[in-house]
Amino acid sequence: MTLLVKSSYSHRFLSSSTPTMSVCSSFCPQLRSYFRQKPINSLPTKPLFPLSFKVFSSQATGVSAKDELPGRIGFLGMGIMGTPMARNLLKAGCDVTVWNRTKSKCDPLISLGAKYQPSPDEVAASCDVTFAMLADPESAMDVACGKHGAASGMGPGKGYVDVSTVDGDTSKLINGHIKATGASFLEAPVSGSKKPAEDGQLIFLAAGDKSLYNTVAPLLDIMGKSRFYLGDVGNGAAMKLVVNMIMGSMMATFSEGLLLSEKVGLDPNVLVEVVTQGAISAPMYSLKGPSMIESLYPTAFPLKHQQKDLRLALGLAESVSQSTPIAAAANELYKVAKSHGLSDEDFSAVIEALKAKK
Repeated sequence: MTLLVKSSYSHRFLSSSTPTMSVCSSFCPQLRSYFRQKPINSLPTKPLFPLSFKVFSSQATGVSAKDELPGRIGFLGMGIMGTPMARNLLKAGCDVTVWNRTKSKCDPLISLGAKYQPSPDEVAASCDVTFAMLADPESAMDVACGKHGAASGMGPGKGYVDVSTVDGDTSKLINGHIKATGASFLEAPVSGSKKPAEDGQLIFLAAGDKSLYNTVAPLLDIMGKSRFYLGDVGNGAAMKLVVNMIMGSMMATFSEGLLLSEKVGLDPNVLVEVVTQGAISAPMYSLKGPSMIESLYPTAFPLKHQQKDLRLALGLAESVSQSTPIAAAANELYKVAKSHGLSDEDFSAVIEALKAKK
């Protein structure tokens, strides 16, 4: 498993034999800075896609390959995550074609220079690599494999990267449809919400075709701060569900703590300070705590998606006979919050389900 992290200390991980990478491109002129910040462990020895921008080795190491990277990039799904991810690709100078069921959501990106196609298959047909960021397994399947789905526009030499959060079975089904066209498939769900997506600080949990992973690695580095390659299709989906299961359970417990502190006469703002300075500190406590105390839940990660991920994680646990009683209890709490009309609020609104309990 490979971890690549954006860091000013990244040079510590490079040996003297590691080639220094320099990039020139007509489509992604800003890639140079991304390669300096986030080294790539390996790139394919042969091009997977037609040339649009190149990586050169500037150090004499016996290898003088010019590995070619995809130049025409498709992006399906302009939601709370897809929009900032595609925007970062555009800001890096990449050639991006977008699609969304509601075209108006594409308009801000079109104004930044993105191209538009009216269906997923037309995006895939016009691009070398197509990314998809959809809300749930049903949407991911429909956009990839349904009528006018991306698979209809795929073929040999093309790649499909699904960065949606889905279960492993769905990811494997999409993989089968894409590979049947002769194209390559990579699942790469992300850890991170709206702000990390805007800031290019996502974590990619990739699995599937290794050559495609190596090819799109510079694009992942534009959109994220680190990436993991986890092997076979399904492993990325599983890792993401485990991570979000932990996160959902943490938020439920944090909500209980905030309310309990207030009930016993403590200042919940002080609780947030104490928690964020101790061993159990997590960024979401300091980010979400103050607004939760004010009963404000600006949406970064919709509550309905957190509950969906808990449901899928519980299904994953059941498939391997792993007991997950804490996650199961948290899932019930998110279901109560949904019943109170909080589906589209941030997942931190789960605290309202506890307020409602007598």
